[in-house]
Amino acid sequence: MRVVIVEDNVVLAEGLKLLLETSGHEAAAVLGDAEGLVEAVDRHAPDIVIVDVRLPPTYRDEGLRAAIQARRARPDLAVLVFSQYVEEVYATELFTDGARGVGYLLKDRVARVDEFLGALDRVAQGGTAVDPEVVHQLLTRRQHPLSRLTSREQEVLALMAEGLGNGEIARRLVVTEGAVHKHIGRIFTKLGLAEGDSGHRRVRAVLAYLGG
Repeated sequence: MRVVIVEDNVVLAEGLKLLLETSGHEAAAVLGDAEGLVEAVDRHAPDIVIVDVRLPPTYRDEGLRAAIQARRARPDLAVLVFSQYVEEVYATELFTDGARGVGYLLKDRVARVDEFLGALDRVAQGGTAVDPEVVHQLLTRRQHPLSRLTSREQEVLALMAEGLGNGEIARRLVVTEGAVHKHIGRIFTKLGLAEGDSGHRRVRAVLAYLGG
């Protein structure tokens, strides 16, 4: 896949570029700030953009703003956002802008190469990837309908948010796929998520919280 990287930390940016290229992907452009992102997307037509939330000059939300602007210009653009910390407002804004082809990972996830590349592939293909630590911290910060879920259902929800299928969840939790299917059904029921919405009802449980 063709990737545009927006990261002001030169070491991390070059590390990402090397990782992508050794994994068979193309780093079409590496930018140190968000100013040229929309132009880079127009020029290189990437499959996905990897962008840090906080970029020069103010190190507040330049990366996120540029990513949202680029998606509005090209709605099919996949965006994987990186952040050093769990930043609730930024996570919410990203996901409420559109659920398809978006991800939010903490930077230390890059060190877990297989997990990072798996998340990158899912987002590039139109899926959603939410860092499990993001889910955990948001769940503990405020009351929400998700508080009605049992601890096991919250575990299942966190793994769903990572983009795992029923079989993968079952293996992680050492339970049967049938048990996972029942947990997911109860999650949807408790959150009032109607049937339909093919392909994304699984992640709407998390998106509903992030946008709540």
